[in-house]
Amino acid sequence: MDRDETSIGGLKSPSVPTKQLFYITIVMDSLAVLLSFFISLYFVAGILAYILASRAYSYRGIRLKKYAIAGYLTVIFFQGAVTFFLVYHGSHANKTVHVPVAAMIASSLLLGGFYPLTQIYQHDADLKDGVHTISWLLGYRGTFIFALVVYGIAFAVLAYYFFSSLEIKEFFALATCMLPVLVYFFIWAAKVWKDNKMANFENTMRMNALASCCTNIAFIIVLLMQ
Repeated sequence: MDRDETSIGGLKSPSVPTKQLFYITIVMDSLAVLLSFFISLYFVAGILAYILASRAYSYRGIRLKKYAIAGYLTVIFFQGAVTFFLVYHGSHANKTVHVPVAAMIASSLLLGGFYPLTQIYQHDADLKDGVHTISWLLGYRGTFIFALVVYGIAFAVLAYYFFSSLEIKEFFALATCMLPVLVYFFIWAAKVWKDNKMANFENTMRMNALASCCTNIAFIIVLLMQ
C-alpha cells in the first residue's frame, strides 16, 4: 500500500511491492487467525482486531496513517496494550483475561515514546504521499521532547507496577539496562538540535537497534529473576 521509494523501517532502499507479496500477506494473516483457535477465542478476536487495525492504518481507502493523532493512537494501542494482552493471555497456563492494566498502559507508552522517533527522517517522503505523522506535527525538536516526556511517564507507570508487585530489584534491573538508550538519545538529540540533517535514516536505525537490544536484554533479565 505504501510503495515507499525512500528508506523505510530497516530498509534503506526498499523494493517495489508486488501482487505476489500482497497474496502472501493474505495467506499469513489467514494462518495467524486459524492458528489462534488453538489458543482461545479471545486470542482469535485480538488477532483479528490487530490485523484489521493494521490494514486500516495503511489501506488507501481508509489510510489512518495520514492522520497524525489517529494513526499514532492506533499504532500504540494495538502494538502496545493489545499485544501485551495477547501475549500475557496466550502464554498463561489458565488463559486468564485478568491482565495487569498498568503493564498494558506502560507497553503503549513505551511504544508511544519511541514510535515518533522512527518517523523523524521521513517527513518529506510522508508529505509527498499525503501522510501527516505525529513526528511531522511535532517537528524535529518537538519529537525529541515529546519522546522524552512519554518515556518518563512510561517509566513512572512501570515503577508503580513493579513496586506495587514488590519487584523493586526487577525495576532497577530494567532501568539500568535502558541507560545506554538514554545516553544515545541525548547525544542524538544534541546533534539534531544543531543540524536537522542529523535526523536521518542511519541515526534512526542505530537508535532502533540499541533500543531493541537493551529492551530485550532488560526483560530477559527480569524474566530470569522470576
